[in-house]
Amino acid sequence: MAISETQSSSSLIPNFLYSSSSIPFHTILHSTLPSQSPSQSFSISIKPFPIPSPTEPTKKLEMYSPAFYAACAFGGSLSCGLTHTALTPLDLVKCNMQIDPVKYKNISSGFGVLLKEQGIRGLFRGWAPTLLGYSAQGACKYGIYEFFKKYYSDIVGPEYAAKYKTLIYLAGSASAEVIADVALCPFEAVKVRVQTQPGFARGLSDGLPKFVRSEGALGLYKGIVPLWGRQIPYTMMKFATFENLVELIYKHAISKPKTECSSALQLGVSFAGGYIAGVSCAIVSHPADNLVSFLNNAKGATVGEAIQKLGLWGLFTRGLPLRIVMIGTLTGAQWVIYDAFKVSVGLPTTGGVAPPIAASPEHTTVTATA
Repeated sequence: MAISETQSSSSLIPNFLYSSSSIPFHTILHSTLPSQSPSQSFSISIKPFPIPSPTEPTKKLEMYSPAFYAACAFGGSLSCGLTHTALTPLDLVKCNMQIDPVKYKNISSGFGVLLKEQGIRGLFRGWAPTLLGYSAQGACKYGIYEFFKKYYSDIVGPEYAAKYKTLIYLAGSASAEVIADVALCPFEAVKVRVQTQPGFARGLSDGLPKFVRSEGALGLYKGIVPLWGRQIPYTMMKFATFENLVELIYKHAISKPKTECSSALQLGVSFAGGYIAGVSCAIVSHPADNLVSFLNNAKGATVGEAIQKLGLWGLFTRGLPLRIVMIGTLTGAQWVIYDAFKVSVGLPTTGGVAPPIAASPEHTTVTATA
């Protein structure tokens, strides 16, 4: 038997993210059966057929289909999980500055104290709950945001969706974040305890059961309300500011339409819009971030006790400069990773145009142009 085949480019992207059409059997397999005796040899030649991969310009992904939302969720998981984990040392210093400002006076002294007491490895304490928690949160945040953005646009109709696009962004992101924080909250509780109480646990594997034994399973959600208070305004600012900034950049700073821009330029716009949006996010959500750190560190503490202990000035400013740097960088990187993944599976980058006119999913398909 002789089989001829062509080499296709390999892909690390899950196959379920690509739509495929059925290929008639006779176009794939052509066989010449023996006309003599069954014992005589015969040959089968298989005609090559295309296998979609991220490097092929013909790949297509159906907009607003389950595969579309799965792609957005997967990209969101990558963008949030990887960036938050990479910035674990900054997050560790920030949390300790919020909990013990006498010992951790500023960024440089905070790193110095941690290095002296715990060494290099100590700077990444809590990386496991960070990775798993923010990967789960990112999947919900981005995937469900895309769903709600389309859902709310369909409810109001294309005219009002374009006219009140910022309200669509705000409503869609807030709805998505409510769900995303339910996935994040248990991991965030363990992360803060591991990072701010040396000796409590080595990480997630021993920290989670120890936390549950100490405060019960419901204790993992003790910080859900302040987490919503931190994350919902943060995400609303993040998505609405980003979408509008990107639209303004393409309208006033770039001389050609977005569809004519290279992928590199579009990803550069994504980073710029994401970084500026991240700075505004950090400022808006910082008081709640201080509350989350305090409540997850102090057993049995209430929001009122936390505010009294921190004071209004401390609530709004403690750890803020570091968080601005951290969140600005993190948010810019998140949008680059998310949009780069979208481009790799045949989707356009986020932002730059008004919300799409409502259409039936089966009639809406996007082709990669990058």
